[in-house]
Amino acid sequence: MVASPDPGRILPRLQLKFPFDPDYPRVWHENGLGSTHLWNGLNMLFPEGERFLVRSVNHYLPRLDDTPDLRVQVKAFFAQEGKHAHEHQDYIELLKSQGYDVSGFMRVFHHIVWNVIHRHFPPVVCLAITAALEHYTAMMGADTLTLGVFAGSHPNMRALIEWHAAEEIEHKAVAFDVLRKVAPGYGLRVLGMFIGIVALFGFWFAATVTLLRQEPGLGWLGTLRELRRAHRKDPVLKRVLWRGVKEYLRPSFHPLDDDNLHVARAHLAMYDAPRVKAEAA
Repeated sequence: MVASPDPGRILPRLQLKFPFDPDYPRVWHENGLGSTHLWNGLNMLFPEGERFLVRSVNHYLPRLDDTPDLRVQVKAFFAQEGKHAHEHQDYIELLKSQGYDVSGFMRVFHHIVWNVIHRHFPPVVCLAITAALEHYTAMMGADTLTLGVFAGSHPNMRALIEWHAAEEIEHKAVAFDVLRKVAPGYGLRVLGMFIGIVALFGFWFAATVTLLRQEPGLGWLGTLRELRRAHRKDPVLKRVLWRGVKEYLRPSFHPLDDDNLHVARAHLAMYDAPRVKAEAA
């Protein structure tokens, strides 16, 4: 494993706010409608998803008393994910104010996450799902920052997504390290990955279609056309899904093998520098 400088430092940035004006454009991504709703759809998953991740790790917090450093990282992970959920919930409220009806999707999503997965899956499987999803969000976060996925998009959304992306990289090893401590088996890790990617990409597709189907005059053919166009311009499935599976299946895998914490912290420095300066004054 490649050692990154200070991999245990995870800093909650609870003072940050990413507001969106009521007149925020409905199409904000430079690649058009399909790409806008592709990422709007992912935004819709974050509040419930982040709460699931936190609860899955929190179940094992009492098992971390003999690893105080990991326990500190877990608490910071909770704070970061809670902030992510809050900011993305505000964005969902903006979508509603723009006339999008997301209530049906959100009800189904909530039911499956809490009444099916969380209620009926063993806690250790939920933790394994969480570790795998954290791997994928960190991969997407790295691509967001290094490939400039949102470079030509509306600056408000770019700020929100890139901040979230950087923090996902910063805490990418936490859930995995908890899983490795309480249930280090390879089979469980792989099971969590397969359940996690089916859930993530299935819900993401459904959320995106939910939004596209509400665009006037688009219809099913237009929806499929926009999805294809978005995939051609940003092949996230090819770039993230298959590469993520290949990496995660490696028996010796650890999130810190990909030494990119410096990318996240270079971006987060713009938020941390004023805070450090104020604390030093």
